[in-house]
Amino acid sequence: MKRYLVLARAFLASDLQSDRVVPPSGFTARLTVFAAAAMAFLAVFALALSFAAGRLSDRWSDALAQSATIRVSAPQDQIDRQVTAVMGVLETTPGIASARQLPPEETQALLAPWFGPDLPVETLPIPALIELVEGGSGFDAEGLRLRLQAEAPGAVLDDHDRWRRPLVAAAGRMKTLATGSLLLIGAAMAAMITLAAQAALAANGQVIRVLRLVGARDVYIARAFVRRFTLRAAGGAAVGAALAMIAVALIPAGDDAGGFLTGLSFEGGEWIWPVLLPLMAAGVAFAATRAAALRALKGLM
Repeated sequence: MKRYLVLARAFLASDLQSDRVVPPSGFTARLTVFAAAAMAFLAVFALALSFAAGRLSDRWSDALAQSATIRVSAPQDQIDRQVTAVMGVLETTPGIASARQLPPEETQALLAPWFGPDLPVETLPIPALIELVEGGSGFDAEGLRLRLQAEAPGAVLDDHDRWRRPLVAAAGRMKTLATGSLLLIGAAMAAMITLAAQAALAANGQVIRVLRLVGARDVYIARAFVRRFTLRAAGGAAVGAALAMIAVALIPAGDDAGGFLTGLSFEGGEWIWPVLLPLMAAGVAFAATRAAALRALKGLM
């Protein structure tokens, strides 16, 4: 650990002679800082999307996994009898914690997004809905369907599996997309920093040749580029990540935005990841600049 601290102190310490090799300003400096800031800004939102997709997948899976619905469709003079039969079947079915028939006002609330809040459910032939909650061990869906078919032919069991699987799969694909975006952002930042380092090396080719004549080694020259570009990338990424975290914190909550952006934020320990982005950007800049500098120095004669 002490060795790494010494190396980090030596890397961060200013070396005026080697720093003269790299221009302190100009388009390469602005390009590096801007690229790091922009990529860190986008990376924060990609992280937020990844975490939000994971939470959404868990929430959808948990919400739908422990509940099911039975729809009873029958003539008006038979529906009460079939509902009573269904409730009797459910009382003797192991794995069901509770069951209840939805009252008309809850049925109206479920249909309001499609038919409006003034739908007269009492006068329409709407099927009766029975909500059931699974117990700890769950119930046998196929066995319950067979019993319902025998006791109440108009009853249809919906265990939400056909809804749950596509929703969870969609959330999983969103998380994969966010992770892939993070990799592309890192690759794009490495490419931009490499181009900036190569431009700085080409612009200072004459100075590098003179340094070689007086005995400077390529490692010493490359260290100047690596140090300067790494610090620029870290500083730019810190600014971009800070602005993005402020923007994420200002996103309205789900209740305020009608639920469209619900969960697009960081929770608890997730905030450590955007804080670490400048260090990650510095690591990417270090590797990209070192490889570009050593490769370019070999080509300079």
